[in-house]
Amino acid sequence: MSGVSTEKRPQRSLLAVPGLAIALLSAPAGAATINEFSIPTAASSPAGITPGPDGELWFTEYGGGKIGRITTAGVVTEFPTAGYPGQITSGPDGNLWFTVSLGSKIGRITTAGVVTTFPIPTFGSYPWDITAGPDGNLWFTEGNGNKVGRISTAGVITEFPIPTANSHPYGITAGPDGNLWFTETTGVRIGRITTEGVITEFPVPTPASEPRGITSGPDGNLWFTEYLGNRIGRITTAGVVTEFVIPTAGSGPTGITSGPDGNLWFTETDGNGIGRITTAGVVTELPMPTANSAPYGIVSGPDGNLWFTEYSGVRIGQLILSSAPVELMSFGVD
Repeated sequence: MSGVSTEKRPQRSLLAVPGLAIALLSAPAGAATINEFSIPTAASSPAGITPGPDGELWFTEYGGGKIGRITTAGVVTEFPTAGYPGQITSGPDGNLWFTVSLGSKIGRITTAGVVTTFPIPTFGSYPWDITAGPDGNLWFTEGNGNKVGRISTAGVITEFPIPTANSHPYGITAGPDGNLWFTETTGVRIGRITTEGVITEFPVPTPASEPRGITSGPDGNLWFTEYLGNRIGRITTAGVVTEFVIPTAGSGPTGITSGPDGNLWFTETDGNGIGRITTAGVVTELPMPTANSAPYGIVSGPDGNLWFTEYSGVRIGQLILSSAPVELMSFGVD
Protein backbone atom coordinates (compact mmCIF):
# COMPACT_ATOMS: atom_id res chain seq x y z
CA MET A 1 0.00 0.00 0.00
CA SER A 2 2.92 2.34 0.52
CA GLY A 3 6.22 3.21 -1.05
CA VAL A 4 7.48 3.98 2.45
CA SER A 5 8.63 1.39 4.93
CA THR A 6 7.26 3.38 7.88
CA GLU A 7 3.67 3.43 6.62
CA LYS A 8 0.99 1.75 8.68
CA ARG A 9 -0.77 -0.42 6.17
CA PRO A 10 -4.39 -1.37 6.83
CA GLN A 11 -4.50 -4.67 8.72
CA ARG A 12 -8.20 -5.17 8.13
CA SER A 13 -9.37 -7.78 5.63
CA LEU A 14 -12.79 -7.68 3.96
CA LEU A 15 -13.38 -9.93 0.99
CA ALA A 16 -15.50 -8.70 -1.89
CA VAL A 17 -19.15 -9.64 -2.07
CA PRO A 18 -20.40 -10.19 -5.64
CA GLY A 19 -22.69 -7.51 -6.99
CA LEU A 20 -23.33 -3.87 -6.39
CA ALA A 21 -23.97 -2.13 -3.07
CA ILE A 22 -25.69 1.25 -2.98
CA ALA A 23 -25.86 3.55 0.04
CA LEU A 24 -28.13 6.56 0.36
CA LEU A 25 -26.97 8.98 3.04
CA SER A 26 -29.78 11.24 4.19
CA ALA A 27 -29.07 14.92 4.71
CA PRO A 28 -31.03 18.17 4.90
CA ALA A 29 -29.99 19.12 1.37
CA GLY A 30 -30.68 15.72 -0.20
CA ALA A 31 -28.72 12.48 -0.44
CA ALA A 32 -25.22 11.52 -1.52
CA THR A 33 -25.03 8.23 -3.38
CA ILE A 34 -22.02 5.94 -3.11
CA ASN A 35 -21.99 2.92 -5.42
CA GLU A 36 -19.55 0.08 -4.78
CA PHE A 37 -18.39 -2.48 -7.33
CA SER A 38 -16.71 -5.72 -6.26
CA ILE A 39 -13.33 -6.77 -7.67
CA PRO A 40 -13.18 -10.45 -8.72
CA THR A 41 -9.78 -11.14 -7.12
CA ALA A 42 -10.08 -11.52 -3.34
CA ALA A 43 -7.64 -9.57 -1.15
CA SER A 44 -6.33 -7.70 -4.21
CA SER A 45 -5.81 -4.45 -2.26
CA PRO A 46 -6.71 -1.88 -4.95
CA ALA A 47 -4.65 1.28 -4.53
CA GLY A 48 -4.17 3.68 -7.45
CA ILE A 49 -6.86 4.75 -9.91
CA THR A 50 -6.94 7.00 -12.97
CA PRO A 51 -9.24 7.84 -15.89
CA GLY A 52 -8.02 6.18 -19.07
CA PRO A 53 -7.90 7.40 -22.68
CA ASP A 54 -10.68 4.91 -23.49
CA GLY A 55 -13.26 6.56 -21.23
CA GLU A 56 -12.93 3.89 -18.53
CA LEU A 57 -11.24 3.88 -15.12
CA TRP A 58 -8.01 1.95 -14.60
CA PHE A 59 -6.67 0.85 -11.22
CA THR A 60 -3.88 -1.12 -9.59
CA GLU A 61 -4.28 -4.22 -7.46
CA TYR A 62 -1.32 -4.01 -5.13
CA GLY A 63 -1.96 -7.34 -3.43
CA GLY A 64 -3.34 -9.11 -6.48
CA GLY A 65 -0.54 -8.31 -8.90
CA LYS A 66 -2.98 -7.06 -11.53
CA ILE A 67 -4.15 -3.97 -13.35
CA GLY A 68 -7.91 -3.53 -13.38
CA ARG A 69 -10.25 -1.68 -15.70
CA ILE A 70 -13.77 -0.67 -14.74
CA THR A 71 -16.40 0.84 -17.00
CA THR A 72 -18.59 3.65 -15.71
CA ALA A 73 -21.35 1.02 -15.56
CA GLY A 74 -19.23 -1.03 -13.13
CA VAL A 75 -17.95 -3.88 -15.31
CA VAL A 76 -14.48 -4.98 -14.15
CA THR A 77 -11.75 -6.61 -16.26
CA GLU A 78 -8.38 -7.64 -14.82
CA PHE A 79 -4.98 -7.99 -16.45
CA PRO A 80 -2.14 -9.84 -14.65
CA THR A 81 1.24 -8.18 -14.23
CA ALA A 82 4.40 -9.03 -12.32
CA GLY A 83 5.22 -7.48 -8.97
CA TYR A 84 3.12 -5.21 -6.80
CA PRO A 85 1.63 -2.35 -8.84
CA GLY A 86 1.35 0.85 -6.82
CA GLN A 87 -0.10 3.86 -8.64
CA ILE A 88 -1.23 4.45 -12.22
CA THR A 89 -1.74 7.35 -14.63
CA SER A 90 -2.66 8.00 -18.25
CA GLY A 91 0.31 8.74 -20.48
CA PRO A 92 0.60 11.11 -23.46
CA ASP A 93 1.01 8.08 -25.76
CA GLY A 94 -2.49 6.72 -25.22
CA ASN A 95 -1.34 4.03 -22.78
CA LEU A 96 -1.54 3.64 -19.01
CA TRP A 97 1.66 3.83 -16.95
CA PHE A 98 2.12 2.39 -13.47
CA THR A 99 4.74 1.73 -10.83
CA VAL A 100 5.84 -1.77 -9.84
CA SER A 101 6.84 -1.16 -6.25
CA LEU A 102 8.44 -4.50 -5.42
CA GLY A 103 10.69 -5.20 -8.37
CA SER A 104 11.64 -1.56 -8.98
CA LYS A 105 10.08 -1.17 -12.40
CA ILE A 106 7.80 1.14 -14.33
CA GLY A 107 5.04 -0.60 -16.23
CA ARG A 108 3.08 0.32 -19.33
CA ILE A 109 -0.23 -1.25 -20.30
CA THR A 110 -2.15 -0.66 -23.50
CA THR A 111 -5.93 -0.33 -23.44
CA ALA A 112 -5.95 -3.86 -24.92
CA GLY A 113 -4.11 -5.14 -21.83
CA VAL A 114 -0.58 -5.65 -23.20
CA VAL A 115 1.99 -5.04 -20.44
CA THR A 116 5.62 -3.94 -20.83
CA THR A 117 7.96 -3.16 -17.92
CA PHE A 118 11.12 -1.07 -17.66
CA PRO A 119 13.65 -1.63 -14.83
CA ILE A 120 14.66 1.37 -12.72
CA PRO A 121 18.47 1.79 -12.39
CA THR A 122 18.26 2.00 -8.58
CA PHE A 123 17.15 -1.43 -7.44
CA GLY A 124 15.03 -1.55 -4.31
CA SER A 125 13.93 2.04 -4.90
CA TYR A 126 10.24 1.17 -4.33
CA PRO A 127 8.58 3.46 -6.87
CA TRP A 128 5.12 4.51 -5.75
CA ASP A 129 3.27 7.38 -7.40
CA ILE A 130 3.43 8.38 -11.07
CA THR A 131 2.03 11.24 -13.14
CA ALA A 132 2.22 12.65 -16.66
CA GLY A 133 4.49 15.69 -16.90
CA PRO A 134 4.19 18.82 -19.04
CA ASP A 135 7.26 17.70 -21.01
CA GLY A 136 5.68 14.59 -22.53
CA ASN A 137 7.36 12.24 -20.05
CA LEU A 138 6.12 10.35 -16.99
CA TRP A 139 7.42 11.31 -13.53
CA PHE A 140 7.47 9.08 -10.47
CA THR A 141 8.60 8.94 -6.84
CA GLU A 142 11.07 6.42 -5.43
CA GLY A 143 10.17 5.97 -1.76
CA ASN A 144 13.23 4.00 -0.67
CA GLY A 145 15.54 5.32 -3.38
CA ASN A 146 14.94 8.90 -2.18
CA LYS A 147 14.71 10.10 -5.74
CA VAL A 148 12.29 11.44 -8.30
CA GLY A 149 12.39 9.57 -11.59
CA ARG A 150 11.51 10.48 -15.14
CA ILE A 151 10.70 8.00 -17.89
CA SER A 152 10.12 8.76 -21.55
CA THR A 153 7.40 6.96 -23.49
CA ALA A 154 10.25 5.01 -25.12
CA GLY A 155 11.31 3.72 -21.69
CA VAL A 156 14.41 5.84 -21.01
CA ILE A 157 14.74 6.52 -17.28
CA THR A 158 16.55 9.38 -15.53
CA GLU A 159 16.74 9.76 -11.74
CA PHE A 160 17.14 12.88 -9.61
CA PRO A 161 18.28 12.58 -5.95
CA ILE A 162 16.32 14.56 -3.34
CA PRO A 163 18.46 16.89 -1.19
CA THR A 164 16.92 15.78 2.12
CA ALA A 165 18.17 12.33 3.12
CA ASN A 166 15.60 9.60 3.83
CA SER A 167 12.72 11.90 2.84
CA HIS A 168 10.66 9.02 1.39
CA PRO A 169 8.88 10.78 -1.50
CA TYR A 170 5.34 9.56 -1.98
CA GLY A 171 2.78 11.45 -4.11
CA ILE A 172 3.54 13.45 -7.25
CA THR A 173 1.52 15.65 -9.60
CA ALA A 174 1.97 18.15 -12.42
CA GLY A 175 1.62 21.71 -11.16
CA PRO A 176 0.05 24.76 -12.80
CA ASP A 177 3.50 26.36 -13.05
CA GLY A 178 4.99 23.80 -15.45
CA ASN A 179 6.84 21.94 -12.70
CA LEU A 180 6.22 18.67 -10.85
CA TRP A 181 5.27 18.74 -7.16
CA PHE A 182 5.72 15.87 -4.71
CA THR A 183 5.31 14.98 -1.04
CA GLU A 184 8.01 13.76 1.35
CA THR A 185 6.46 11.61 4.08
CA THR A 186 9.31 11.39 6.59
CA GLY A 187 11.02 14.52 5.31
CA VAL A 188 7.77 16.38 6.09
CA ARG A 189 8.23 18.61 3.07
CA ILE A 190 6.65 19.43 -0.24
CA GLY A 191 9.09 19.25 -3.11
CA ARG A 192 9.10 20.98 -6.46
CA ILE A 193 11.13 19.68 -9.38
CA THR A 194 11.57 21.35 -12.74
CA THR A 195 11.53 19.29 -15.93
CA GLU A 196 15.31 19.77 -15.97
CA GLY A 197 15.58 18.12 -12.54
CA VAL A 198 16.16 21.10 -10.21
CA ILE A 199 14.58 20.40 -6.81
CA THR A 200 13.34 22.90 -4.22
CA GLU A 201 11.83 21.83 -0.89
CA PHE A 202 9.30 23.58 1.37
CA PRO A 203 8.70 22.45 4.99
CA VAL A 204 5.22 21.49 6.19
CA PRO A 205 4.41 23.29 9.50
CA THR A 206 2.99 20.30 11.42
CA PRO A 207 5.83 17.99 12.61
CA ALA A 208 5.64 14.31 11.63
CA SER A 209 2.44 14.96 9.68
CA GLU A 210 3.43 12.53 6.90
CA PRO A 211 2.21 14.30 3.73
CA ARG A 212 1.05 11.78 1.13
CA GLY A 213 -1.27 12.54 -1.78
CA ILE A 214 -0.98 15.75 -3.80
CA THR A 215 -2.94 17.32 -6.65
CA SER A 216 -3.35 20.59 -8.53
CA GLY A 217 -6.35 22.58 -7.37
CA PRO A 218 -8.80 24.75 -9.32
CA ASP A 219 -7.40 27.81 -7.52
CA GLY A 220 -3.90 27.55 -9.00
CA ASN A 221 -2.43 26.02 -5.83
CA LEU A 222 -1.34 22.51 -4.88
CA TRP A 223 -3.35 20.58 -2.29
CA PHE A 224 -2.07 17.64 -0.27
CA THR A 225 -3.06 15.24 2.50
CA GLU A 226 -1.32 14.85 5.86
CA TYR A 227 -1.90 11.25 6.92
CA LEU A 228 -0.66 11.52 10.52
CA GLY A 229 -1.29 15.25 10.85
CA ASN A 230 -5.00 14.74 10.08
CA ARG A 231 -4.96 17.82 7.91
CA ILE A 232 -5.35 18.95 4.34
CA GLY A 233 -2.56 21.24 3.21
CA ARG A 234 -2.46 23.92 0.53
CA ILE A 235 0.77 25.26 -0.95
CA THR A 236 1.12 28.09 -3.40
CA THR A 237 3.58 27.85 -6.27
CA ALA A 238 5.73 30.28 -4.26
CA GLY A 239 5.88 27.77 -1.39
CA VAL A 240 3.46 29.27 1.15
CA VAL A 241 1.72 26.50 3.11
CA THR A 242 -1.70 26.67 4.83
CA GLU A 243 -3.20 23.73 6.75
CA PHE A 244 -6.83 22.82 7.48
CA VAL A 245 -7.74 20.41 10.28
CA ILE A 246 -10.10 17.53 9.46
CA PRO A 247 -12.95 17.29 12.02
CA THR A 248 -12.76 13.49 12.41
CA ALA A 249 -9.71 12.65 14.53
CA GLY A 250 -7.35 10.01 13.13
CA SER A 251 -9.07 9.97 9.74
CA GLY A 252 -5.82 9.17 7.92
CA PRO A 253 -6.29 11.26 4.76
CA THR A 254 -4.43 9.70 1.85
CA GLY A 255 -5.56 10.31 -1.73
CA ILE A 256 -6.75 13.68 -3.05
CA THR A 257 -8.06 14.99 -6.35
CA SER A 258 -9.60 18.08 -7.87
CA GLY A 259 -13.31 17.51 -8.42
CA PRO A 260 -15.50 18.65 -11.32
CA ASP A 261 -17.47 20.77 -8.83
CA GLY A 262 -14.55 23.11 -8.10
CA ASN A 263 -13.69 21.49 -4.75
CA LEU A 264 -10.99 19.09 -3.58
CA TRP A 265 -11.98 15.55 -2.62
CA PHE A 266 -9.92 13.20 -0.47
CA THR A 267 -10.04 9.73 1.07
CA GLU A 268 -10.06 9.09 4.82
CA THR A 269 -8.37 5.71 4.88
CA ASP A 270 -8.49 5.16 8.64
CA GLY A 271 -11.72 7.12 9.19
CA ASN A 272 -13.46 5.11 6.46
CA GLY A 273 -14.92 8.12 4.70
CA ILE A 274 -14.68 10.48 1.77
CA GLY A 275 -13.93 14.13 2.46
CA ARG A 276 -14.48 17.32 0.53
CA ILE A 277 -12.74 20.64 1.12
CA THR A 278 -13.57 23.88 -0.63
CA THR A 279 -10.77 26.22 -1.69
CA ALA A 280 -11.84 28.38 1.29
CA GLY A 281 -11.18 25.49 3.69
CA VAL A 282 -14.70 24.25 4.46
CA VAL A 283 -14.64 20.49 5.09
CA THR A 284 -17.46 17.99 4.43
CA GLU A 285 -17.23 14.30 5.33
CA LEU A 286 -19.23 11.35 4.03
CA PRO A 287 -19.08 7.94 5.75
CA MET A 288 -18.51 4.82 3.67
CA PRO A 289 -21.40 2.31 3.41
CA THR A 290 -19.02 -0.64 3.87
CA ALA A 291 -17.27 -0.91 7.24
CA ASN A 292 -13.46 -0.99 7.30
CA SER A 293 -13.20 -0.51 3.54
CA ALA A 294 -10.17 1.83 3.80
CA PRO A 295 -10.77 4.16 0.81
CA TYR A 296 -7.40 5.01 -0.70
CA GLY A 297 -6.92 6.51 -4.18
CA ILE A 298 -9.44 8.94 -5.68
CA VAL A 299 -9.93 10.64 -9.07
CA SER A 300 -12.52 12.52 -11.09
CA GLY A 301 -14.10 10.21 -13.64
CA PRO A 302 -15.19 10.78 -17.25
CA ASP A 303 -18.82 10.55 -16.08
CA GLY A 304 -18.55 13.66 -13.88
CA ASN A 305 -18.40 11.66 -10.65
CA LEU A 306 -15.65 10.71 -8.19
CA TRP A 307 -14.14 7.22 -8.33
CA PHE A 308 -12.00 5.68 -5.61
CA THR A 309 -10.37 2.44 -4.50
CA GLU A 310 -11.20 0.55 -1.31
CA TYR A 311 -7.94 -1.03 -0.18
CA SER A 312 -9.40 -3.35 2.45
CA GLY A 313 -12.94 -3.53 1.06
CA VAL A 314 -11.64 -4.85 -2.28
CA ARG A 315 -14.03 -2.66 -4.20
CA ILE A 316 -14.12 0.32 -6.51
CA GLY A 317 -16.36 3.11 -5.30
CA GLN A 318 -18.28 5.77 -7.20
CA LEU A 319 -19.53 8.95 -5.53
CA ILE A 320 -22.30 10.60 -7.52
CA LEU A 321 -21.81 14.34 -7.20
CA SER A 322 -25.15 15.41 -8.61
CA SER A 323 -26.85 14.48 -5.35
CA ALA A 324 -24.05 15.33 -2.90
CA PRO A 325 -25.34 17.59 -0.10
CA VAL A 326 -23.82 20.92 0.82
CA GLU A 327 -24.79 20.91 4.49
CA LEU A 328 -23.91 17.32 5.41
CA MET A 329 -21.38 17.35 8.29
CA SER A 330 -19.95 20.64 7.09
CA PHE A 331 -17.31 22.38 9.16
CA GLY A 332 -15.57 25.71 8.56
CA VAL A 333 -11.88 25.73 9.41
CA ASP A 334 -9.96 28.94 10.06
